[in-house]
Amino acid sequence: MIRVVLADDHEVVRAGFKMILEQDAEIKVVAEAADGTQAYTIVSRERPDILLMDISMPPGQSGLVACEKIARDFPGTRIVILTMFAEPEYLFYTLRGGAAGYVLKNSTSEELLSAVHAVAGGGSYIHPKMAALLTKQLVGAGEEEDRSYQQLSNRELEILQLLAKGYTNKEISEQVYLSVKTVEAHRSKIYKKLGFKTRADLVSYALEHKLLDV
Repeated sequence: MIRVVLADDHEVVRAGFKMILEQDAEIKVVAEAADGTQAYTIVSRERPDILLMDISMPPGQSGLVACEKIARDFPGTRIVILTMFAEPEYLFYTLRGGAAGYVLKNSTSEELLSAVHAVAGGGSYIHPKMAALLTKQLVGAGEEEDRSYQQLSNRELEILQLLAKGYTNKEISEQVYLSVKTVEAHRSKIYKKLGFKTRADLVSYALEHKLLDV
């Protein structure tokens, strides 16, 4: 039996995917989570075979940060990302964060079940569209593209998003559960790594690279 935890901030979405998964007699959804913090707590308790998780969840509990922490602390649970985003930026951060699978929400039921079985069996699964993008990058196509965002840690990316959306350092600290000084330190690193001088530079960069909704 493949034991699965579902993490998505929309209850209706979780219900739909649970129904699809449990059509397979070899899969059992043992728990659900509405954000990354809940996902971490539930995985620590249930130790499922698979965590099926969205990456676009509330700030402070985003799927990107949760993915990295869960993959590090609970290597026995393999992570499959389930998302609407079909851009290479998202794929890069989730794979670097330890995910073993990447499935688009518009996939067929058969694709979703295949992904769960493949990852539970020790393999990996990347949606064919995303695999093609990944292959293109690996063989060196599009070398002229600016991928400087890859220097950022998952936490730095999360803070960049919030800065780009206009939040103050204090507001960000309250959302991501870090001190204001720590947020300021992350902000300085982001500016240094990417060569920003103003918040306008940061906002322009985030929009250009489609990073606001990661």
